[in-house]
Amino acid sequence: MMFGILLSRLLGFVRDRIISHRFGQGFETDVYNAAFTLPDLFFFLLAGGALSGAFIPVFTEYYTLGKKQEAWRIFSAVAVIMTLVMSVLSILGVIFAPQLVILTNPGYMPQMPHGFFQSIGWIISHTIHHDLVLSQKAQMTVNLTRILLPAQICFLLGGLMMGTLNAQNKFQGQAYGPVIYNIGIIFGGLVLSQFMGVAGLCWGALGGAIVGNLIYQWVLVRKSGGVFVVKNLRTHMKLPGVKKIWKLMIPVIFGLSLPYVSTIIGRSLASDFSDGAQSALMNANRLMQLPLGIFAQSTAIALFPTMSALAAQKDIAGLQRTACYGVRSILFMTVPSSFLMIVLAMPIVQLLLQSGKFTTSDAELAAQVLCWFSLGIFAWSAHAILTRGFYALQETHTPIIVGTVVTFIFIPLCFPLKHLFGVNGLALATSIAATIHMLSMLVLLRKRLNGLDDAVLLRSTVKIVGASGITAVACYGVREFVNTVCFQFPMPIFMRTGIVLSTCLSISGLVYAMLAVSWQMEEFKPIQNKLRSLLKKFTKKGIAPA
Repeated sequence: MMFGILLSRLLGFVRDRIISHRFGQGFETDVYNAAFTLPDLFFFLLAGGALSGAFIPVFTEYYTLGKKQEAWRIFSAVAVIMTLVMSVLSILGVIFAPQLVILTNPGYMPQMPHGFFQSIGWIISHTIHHDLVLSQKAQMTVNLTRILLPAQICFLLGGLMMGTLNAQNKFQGQAYGPVIYNIGIIFGGLVLSQFMGVAGLCWGALGGAIVGNLIYQWVLVRKSGGVFVVKNLRTHMKLPGVKKIWKLMIPVIFGLSLPYVSTIIGRSLASDFSDGAQSALMNANRLMQLPLGIFAQSTAIALFPTMSALAAQKDIAGLQRTACYGVRSILFMTVPSSFLMIVLAMPIVQLLLQSGKFTTSDAELAAQVLCWFSLGIFAWSAHAILTRGFYALQETHTPIIVGTVVTFIFIPLCFPLKHLFGVNGLALATSIAATIHMLSMLVLLRKRLNGLDDAVLLRSTVKIVGASGITAVACYGVREFVNTVCFQFPMPIFMRTGIVLSTCLSISGLVYAMLAVSWQMEEFKPIQNKLRSLLKKFTKKGIAPA
């Protein structure tokens, strides 16, 4: 999972560099990013949380207990119903795209009144009178949104199929589906954009979704023995497992998806700023997603079927140990990531994005936003495990309450921070909300499981934070020294930032590993064991000296 997600993220940076080189960080990239707002909202609210928290535990329960035929009947019924719902939403989204785009990007229409309900009234009035005239930025966003909306059907079906594969502890689809999707966008940026401009990126995204999230996933499902049961489909819709999914689904949507909607809300509020602010917010957010995706997403996805199986077997002690280990492992990997991304924000942005139309001032803005986003990496990462702990138990009321409360804290928090710090304030609000959400879920899951090996968790956290702080100080010193040396020689930005990052990360990684060994940090032991086994394997083959 880590390798597959790392490959996807690396391709994502290739994708982003191509987009930045060709379009910079301004009007066209704002439009491109805004075009994802409505499709992302549909996916997170309908498919994202529902698939993760409702379908997978139920399917896993039936599959683990040996009821495989009934599990595939449940899959077939849910796939049909949710595809119909997503199709209707996509059609409505295409029809009402102008109204929805300006509602979610109010800054694109300066003449529209402030306030959510006033905006709705203004939109309805102008729609009825057929005199709704869109700005150029809003109209371009509408055109691109209509291209992207059908892709959500592919993501929905692909997510269901990935869920069935995960229940069998097969993660190939989850790991490599996004890789194919990114390849589609890269093709759009390199080839299609030559003829279609920024719209080529969206057509590439649609193609990548069809191939990576629909065709590829179905091939893997069929290979694993999965079936789509068409016969007696109406009867299957009345199965207890299907009914259980519908009961779990609405609470899960609010409990798991709403925190991720913070990205959509931030992107919407950033539409008030000048050209490039939305793009800077999204560029920084995607960079922040690198450690979150590689470490947190892979760990949570891999552990979730195990936690669901333990819960189905009523092994609460095993679930407690697994959840604690997952949280500690994620903190071990993401706390130093937060520290290092703050120290290395500027060279990271310059290395990955600064090229062509993407200028140094663009990099400075994105790097500032990245620093504030990085404060919340550890919180978003731990949240991925904690929330799934509740859904493995098929307990939905706690996550829905916490998720809803945090969302209602986040939205009003955005406005004063936005006024004080501009687009940086939106990133800070996201990090604060993520921390509140993570701490709340930690306390409540600990109570639900009668503890989470508290002494072990606290001891590990103290060691991790201390080691990460020392590592960050060392990284800062190395960065300043290498920068001073590099500036004495004329060289391209790409080369200079590459030298800075490779040197800083190598030395920082060594410092962190040495501290982990000397402080006997348990989370590092699996890495040590893996390295020893690889060394033994190479030694036997004569690759390394005995």
